[in-house]
Amino acid sequence: MQSPRWLLILAFSVICLVWGSTWLVIKMGLDSVPPLLAAGARFVVASAILYILIRLRGLRLPLDRTSRLVFLSAGVLAFGVPFAMVYWGEQYIPSSLSSILFASYPFIIAILSYFTVKDEPLTFLRVLGIILGFAGLVVIFWAGFRINSREALLGMGAIVGSGLLQAVSVIIIKKYGRTLHPFVVSFGGMFIAALLLLGGSFAFERGMPLTFDLNAVWTVLFLGIVGSVLTFSIYFWLLKKIPVVLLSISALITPVIAVFLGGLILAEVLTFRTYVGAGIVLLGVLVSNIEDLWKSFHMSVLVPSSGFRGARDIEIDSQPGVLKEVEE
Repeated sequence: MQSPRWLLILAFSVICLVWGSTWLVIKMGLDSVPPLLAAGARFVVASAILYILIRLRGLRLPLDRTSRLVFLSAGVLAFGVPFAMVYWGEQYIPSSLSSILFASYPFIIAILSYFTVKDEPLTFLRVLGIILGFAGLVVIFWAGFRINSREALLGMGAIVGSGLLQAVSVIIIKKYGRTLHPFVVSFGGMFIAALLLLGGSFAFERGMPLTFDLNAVWTVLFLGIVGSVLTFSIYFWLLKKIPVVLLSISALITPVIAVFLGGLILAEVLTFRTYVGAGIVLLGVLVSNIEDLWKSFHMSVLVPSSGFRGARDIEIDSQPGVLKEVEE
C-alpha cells in the first residue's frame, strides 16, 4: 500500500531532527554522567527495547559462527568503541562541530567499499566529492590548531576516528550479515556495546563526578529510545518507501540542525574558518551523490504511482547505510 506523501515527508523530517539533536543531547548528558557510563546506559535502554520488539515479532536470534562475527563487529566497531570516542570527544568540542566532523563518514564508506566489496565505482563526481570532503576536514582541523587545547584536537580526531571504525564495521556486516534482520543486528551490537562500555566505565571512570539527576535520566532515555530505537525503526520503514539515495540527504541536513541547536541552546560559537570547512564538507557530500540523486528524482517522475517501488526495490543489508537498490 502506497503511503501518503505527507507521511513520508514527516518521517524523513523526524529522522533529520532527531539525529541532528542527538549531538546536543549527548553534550548535555555529559554534564551529569561520565562518557562511557552515559553511552553504556543508552545502549542498555535501546537493547532492552529491541529485545522486546524481536520477541513480539517472533524473530530468531541466530548464534552460528557468522552471526557471532556480525554481532561482534557491530558491538565493537559500530557501537562500542566509536560511541566511546564520540562521547569522549564531545567533552572537549562543541556538539555542532562533532556533527560536522562525522559527516566524513559517507566518504570513508565510499573508499572502503571500492577497495573491498567493489559494489560501486568511484566515478569522477564521487572522487571529486571525496576530495572536497577531506579538504573541508583539513580546513576544520586547521582552524582547530588555533584552539589552545590539546584535548580539543584529540576530541576532533576521535569523532573522525569513530566514523572510520563504523565504516569498517559496515563493510563487514555488508559482507556477512545479509540474512540477518536489522533489529537482530542492532540488538546484538548494542547489547555487546553496552557490556563493553559499562565495563570500561567500571575500569576507568571510578571516582569521576556522577550526578543522578533529571538531566541524566532524560538524556539517556531520549538517546536510547528516541535517538536509537525510534529512529532506526523509521529509517528501516522509509527504506522500503523511497530510494536510499534520497534518504542519504539526511547527511546534509543533520549537521545544519546540530549547528542551529548548538548555537540556540548551548550558545556554541564556531569560527568563520570552521563554517567554511563545514560548507566544503557538505558540498562534497552533495557532489558525491548528485548522480544518484538525479537518477532517483528522474525515476520518481517516470513511476509516480509506485511509491518508488514498482521498478526497483530496496535490499536491506542489516545496517543503516548498508543497502542497495536491486532490479525486480
